[in-house]
Amino acid sequence: MAAETESSESIEVDLDTFASAHKAGAVVLDVRNPDEYESGHVRGAVLIPLGELGARQDEIPDGDPVYVICALGGRSLQATKAMVGAGWHALSVSGGTKGWIEQGRPVVTGMSPD
Repeated sequence: MAAETESSESIEVDLDTFASAHKAGAVVLDVRNPDEYESGHVRGAVLIPLGELGARQDEIPDGDPVYVICALGGRSLQATKAMVGAGWHALSVSGGTKGWIEQGRPVVTGMSPD
């Protein structure tokens, strides 16, 4: 159990760390469902729902790292573990889009990343 916790911590970042990276132009992958994404997402986030990630891995944006976000952090952690296992440098955003919004950070609505 301790090893699992350590590995999760090493591939997760908090919202403040993510906010700094985002401001600097970080690559963001949103793994929520389209309706969730449409109602509000982090500017620049590319949508690939978790259930489609394996089939659409060629659409994962290039980034070092790729910041993976969902609603709260569960799906993004699952996606990040799979991506890291497949060779990507990915980090899960703990707290997710819900936490981002609760902190008063800006979101974009609609299906376009920007």
